Amino acid sequence: MVRRSILAVVCCAVLFSSTQAAANRTPPLRIGVAAMVSPKQTIFVYRRVLAYLAEEIKRPIEMVQRRSYAEMDDLLRDKNVMVAMICSGPYVTNHEELGVEILAAPVMYGKPFYHAYVIAQKNSPIRKLEDLKGKVFAFTDPKSNTGKLVPTYMLAKRGHTPASFFSKFIFSGHHSESIKQVAEGKVDGASVDHLIWEYANATNPRYTNKTKVVAKSPAYGMPPIVVHPKIDKALKKRLKTALLNMHKSPAGKKVLAKIFIDRFVEVPDKNYDSVRQMQTWLKGRKAK
Repeated sequence: MVRRSILAVVCCAVLFSSTQAAANRTPPLRIGVAAMVSPKQTIFVYRRVLAYLAEEIKRPIEMVQRRSYAEMDDLLRDKNVMVAMICSGPYVTNHEELGVEILAAPVMYGKPFYHAYVIAQKNSPIRKLEDLKGKVFAFTDPKSNTGKLVPTYMLAKRGHTPASFFSKFIFSGHHSESIKQVAEGKVDGASVDHLIWEYANATNPRYTNKTKVVAKSPAYGMPPIVVHPKIDKALKKRLKTALLNMHKSPAGKKVLAKIFIDRFVEVPDKNYDSVRQMQTWLKGRKAK
């Protein structure tokens, strides 16, 4: 049980001031972060954002990391976290089932949208998605939008399922691992979040340099920061204000620049309609 808890979650308390926190006796706000990159990288990328938020809302924040989107869904469902950074696919499901609301979403490279990259090893003869037929493929998480839903939809539109198209497929757990497995030739291809591929390519291209993009999906609404509908309204307002104004602060702008985020913005739920449409179409196809 101890081993599972160590593997399943990394909690990192971020205090705006240890003296103030002790004086106020304020319980930490638990914010869930799904591991889209490796657990270690997730801490590196998000701890500065959470530290900034803790300063702004004058409350300690605890980062709660889970390996899978399903585990993060459970935390939201049970109200063990009231705020979470999740994938677009889980947002659509949780919005429908739990009523979670979008607090804000990041803008990167000027847009609040992202794509799936289907990648292959750089020196392989694979040039397009169709060339991966009969090959070994890496998805990331069963609930990931770019790491599972999008490539499954792309195959379905071509009359295939993952089982009928690939000789074998695996779930790597996160996008960074999928990129690594392609680079090392452990799998022939993978579908990954294009922002994570681009971030890795700009900061540490050890593995991206050994891969190439063979297909790019249409744009989808950016993975949002969401809140449970039962969250305290005053807290929700403070968090939203801090996020939306982060790029206006020298300290906030510095944090955002390190992780290639331009700013956080309010986005409409309709930005995720294309994700809904894929989910609905695939469910209808299975029901036939």
